[in-house]
Amino acid sequence: MLDPRLLRAFVTIADTGSFTLAADRLHMTQSTISQQLARLEDAVGRELIDRAARPVRTTASGERLIGHARRILLLQGEAELLLADTAGTASIRIGLPDDIATGTMTNAFAEFAKRHREVRLDVTAGLSLDLTKRYRGGEFDIVVVKEATPSADHRAAFPEAIAWFESADASPNWPEPLPLVTFPPGGLYRDAMFERIDRERLRWYVAFTSSSLSSVLSAVEAGLGLSLLPVGTTTGRRVRQSAAFGSEPSMVVSLYSWEGGGIVAELARDMTAILHRRFAAR
Repeated sequence: MLDPRLLRAFVTIADTGSFTLAADRLHMTQSTISQQLARLEDAVGRELIDRAARPVRTTASGERLIGHARRILLLQGEAELLLADTAGTASIRIGLPDDIATGTMTNAFAEFAKRHREVRLDVTAGLSLDLTKRYRGGEFDIVVVKEATPSADHRAAFPEAIAWFESADASPNWPEPLPLVTFPPGGLYRDAMFERIDRERLRWYVAFTSSSLSSVLSAVEAGLGLSLLPVGTTTGRRVRQSAAFGSEPSMVVSLYSWEGGGIVAELARDMTAILHRRFAAR
């Protein structure tokens, strides 16, 4: 069996990228935490941390283990909470796109936190492709992503309408090359935009890039260019659907969760209910 103390040392080193910072976080000496990692590596027969890197990082074997290590520690934390009031010591890590982190969703988080004082919710907003990669690597317990087709292990999936938008004040006739407002490389809508423009055999250039949906919408409002966006995010914005390009095939908003029971599954059900109310009626 893997000693949870050794797993905690390993996960903390991976999270901080430093033996010194990990030792401080766990209130140990650097020598002690190094010994604990060495004992874990001996137990599994693999090197788990690349000590030559700066900051230190997990090896390929460490990447395979860390997701399981986090879940073991989470389950251990749940068991300990049955015996003691340790508010905020069990972390549930959530990843979701910027526009899914709405007031309704955060209110659901608040209600869940009231029911479970022992839980700390660590929420990360980001681009779907990156969130998916990190979830598969064990960095999140629950993730909501946007994708063309959901994987077989999804817990819930909802269609999301997308369309091309321009400023409400823009001229309906855009000159070539077309200015585009996009998310950074790897953004789902970005690739779909480029594919559509290329199919139309039009010349284009990227006029504005941001990882923030709010900034992208503001840039479109200001007339910096065209963008492909979820229809539901444009309510109240001074934008209109572009007559030249119109709508595109819907994306899918998918929810994934490692756990089928316990408090992680409970939160996943709460989040699914929020998404159902938002997307299912459209």
